[in-house]
Amino acid sequence: MRYNEKELLCLSKQPAEKAAELTMKGPKRNDAAKCRLVKLVVNFLFYFRIDEEEPVGALLLEQCRIQKEEDTGFSLVFVDEPERKYSFVCDNKDECEEWIEALTKASYEYMRNSLIFYRHEIEKITGKDPLEQYGISEEARFQTRSQRL
Repeated sequence: MRYNEKELLCLSKQPAEKAAELTMKGPKRNDAAKCRLVKLVVNFLFYFRIDEEEPVGALLLEQCRIQKEEDTGFSLVFVDEPERKYSFVCDNKDECEEWIEALTKASYEYMRNSLIFYRHEIEKITGKDPLEQYGISEEARFQTRSQRL
């Protein structure tokens, strides 16, 4: 994916939906677990060295799976690259569950599926497509793949 480094840096400085110091281990076999400031902004997970303002890296939370690991840990694995696994350890079980929920809900995929679900629920109740007033009722991009077939 292409991105503009300046825009990504600007995004990393925006208010976070969630942020905390977590123990993080990268995807390489010899990566050591390190304490990082981890910050969720929209659908990006930025990670910083504790004493620095610029992120060390960013993970786009699309086409990935968030998995619980032990009591206080979770991992992020990309669908197309299952060997690319990032592991995180939180201070406690509750914090871990909060992170898993926040990361799961951060993806465009999740938001799109929620929009489709609520659109159909509203249509069942009211008999009208709630997006019709915006001129997008027939637009295929909001349909699921199975609905188009």
